[in-house]
Amino acid sequence: MTLPQRDDATRLLREMLRIRRFEEKCAELYSAEKIRGFLHLYIGEEAVAVGVMQALTPDDAIVATYREHGHALARGIPARAIMAEMFGKLEGCSHGRGGSMHIFDAALRFYGGNAIVGGGLPIAVGLALADRMRGLSRVTTCFFGEGAVAEGEFHESMNLAALWRLPVLFCCENNLYAMGTALARSESETDLCVKAASYEMPAWPVDGMDVLAVADAAQRAVLTVRAGGGPVFLELRTYRFRAHSMYDPQLYRSKEEVEQWKQRDPVVLYGERLVAAGLLDADERERVEREIANEIDDAVAFAEAGSPEPVAELERFVYSDPPRGSA
Repeated sequence: MTLPQRDDATRLLREMLRIRRFEEKCAELYSAEKIRGFLHLYIGEEAVAVGVMQALTPDDAIVATYREHGHALARGIPARAIMAEMFGKLEGCSHGRGGSMHIFDAALRFYGGNAIVGGGLPIAVGLALADRMRGLSRVTTCFFGEGAVAEGEFHESMNLAALWRLPVLFCCENNLYAMGTALARSESETDLCVKAASYEMPAWPVDGMDVLAVADAAQRAVLTVRAGGGPVFLELRTYRFRAHSMYDPQLYRSKEEVEQWKQRDPVVLYGERLVAAGLLDADERERVEREIANEIDDAVAFAEAGSPEPVAELERFVYSDPPRGSA
């Protein structure tokens, strides 16, 4: 696939590197007990979030999973707001109440971060239905793992989206193991595009380790959806290099398999391709790495200096205010 012009080509590498370095810092901070709760890292899957975001506009909506730091960064949520959220600080994008699994920014139309497997699928269908009813030319992109395909919400959401021809782009990040069960051990049909196609929607597989392949597929899919063609399903075949979560001992896959997949590291291979094409040199790469390191250091300092929520505020957002005039 043809590389874009220099600025666009290097920007894709920069975005993937930002996610990679941010996630590596999160793992370090989690080990130091500065980030608590659950932490699901996106390392290895960066090409998916960065590639898909290239096809979306600011008016489009994104619904993500609990492995969503990469999606959030690629969407444009500031690293400061994400890191403060993971520190549980008021300055976080969810005011410290959501943590790692509930990154949210309504202004950027980023609707989670959802801790429930498959929980974002019906939300995406609802958002798309609302846009259709209002006559808005928007696309709702829903990210989910292949583990969600086994959930009832997947089938209900796919059926309604197809039946009503809703503007949804379904992005299945197939990293082969869901939480820790190989796809072939949980699904009788492992070609996920076949499942999606059974709902009478276009569906095709994509190399999720190639950012340009992802960007191209997402662009074609979004054009179809935005033109009123109904939903489209992409099976983005990718792999996470880290465990499912920081608590996961990874007994379900071999170290040899992980190392084999690392030979297809999307960040490394894309960077090598830019160098071979004369679009990147060592000085430029070093400058990009330095700028990213400074941004992440700033985000950590911002989070550490943030404000804990006062105890008196703990009842806020628990219940909605009653309608005016009600008893």
